[in-house]
Amino acid sequence: MRILKMKSDFLKEFLMSLEKFGKLYGPKREKGILTYAPIERFEELVLNGENTIIPLKKLFHPKKFIMFHFDDEGFKPDYSMIEKRVILGAHPCEIHGVLRLDDVFLTDPPDPYYSGLRNSTAIIGFSCMPSESALCKSTGTDIVEEGFDLFFVDLDDFFLVWIGSSLGHDMILEREDFFDDKVTHEDIQRYIDWRENRDTLFKHSFNFPAMPDIIELSYDSEVWDYFAEKCLSCGQCTMVCPTCNCYDVNDVFDITTKTSGRRERIWDSCMFVDYSLVAGGHNFRGTRADRLKLWYTHKLKAFANEYGRPSCVGCGRCVDTCPVDINVLTVSEALTRCEVPKQ
Repeated sequence: MRILKMKSDFLKEFLMSLEKFGKLYGPKREKGILTYAPIERFEELVLNGENTIIPLKKLFHPKKFIMFHFDDEGFKPDYSMIEKRVILGAHPCEIHGVLRLDDVFLTDPPDPYYSGLRNSTAIIGFSCMPSESALCKSTGTDIVEEGFDLFFVDLDDFFLVWIGSSLGHDMILEREDFFDDKVTHEDIQRYIDWRENRDTLFKHSFNFPAMPDIIELSYDSEVWDYFAEKCLSCGQCTMVCPTCNCYDVNDVFDITTKTSGRRERIWDSCMFVDYSLVAGGHNFRGTRADRLKLWYTHKLKAFANEYGRPSCVGCGRCVDTCPVDINVLTVSEALTRCEVPKQ
């Protein structure tokens, strides 16, 4: 993987020049909320390391879209949402989240909507400093080595730039005069110092490698009942999680014809009480304890059994979002101590 150097003064002009490769998206404040949205001016782009509320998955696994239109003669897929895009400012944990979605949606047979969006999108990653709730050092997702086209590490007056794909190389060639392939020993030391300093800023950690065994051994723990008493079943944890990918489909009929309409896909959540409700009225996970157990088992154990890597990427959004303090950190700590948290 090739690594170049670029002066910070060139950042604005270089990023805005990437418009020729697709519509620009990135972290942007809309009505006071940081979200991934189209970028028209460089000044709209927020590159301060702050997490968006909804993760990058919204651009690859949209919250709601039309899958196809149907009538008496058959159906026609709707791929109108697929466009050439360049996503700016993706953090390492976000890119890891997309790689987890790849595991789900690109496994044979690939999902045509996800693969269409993925194949038409370039990802420009950026380094960040840990937030108060960041857990990515524990999950090993604070550094990313794949899944991006370019990745920028901010070392104040210059960036080190990793080229992750042939498309990324083409982007560099557009403004080759901005980049220098002579990375000095001093530059390398700056990078090492940056990593060491960043690692000291993490406020929280948990024993991530041990969690699959701890989850297995704690299946009947009273911890699940304790958190179930608090849980609101609101589903916020699943909506803000970069790797949650559950969805439902709805057929919406045209009331004038009654035989034509559209099929929509919309996010769903295993935290919702009717998620596991089946015909006949049986609910396989009717209790909140069962639903919590399912979610954390999936995040910290089952996904790794299936795909070789756990599903939690340590972004800390569940820590920030849950109104009753149920999250990866509090649950893992309670299971590790084999006791419910003190009131």
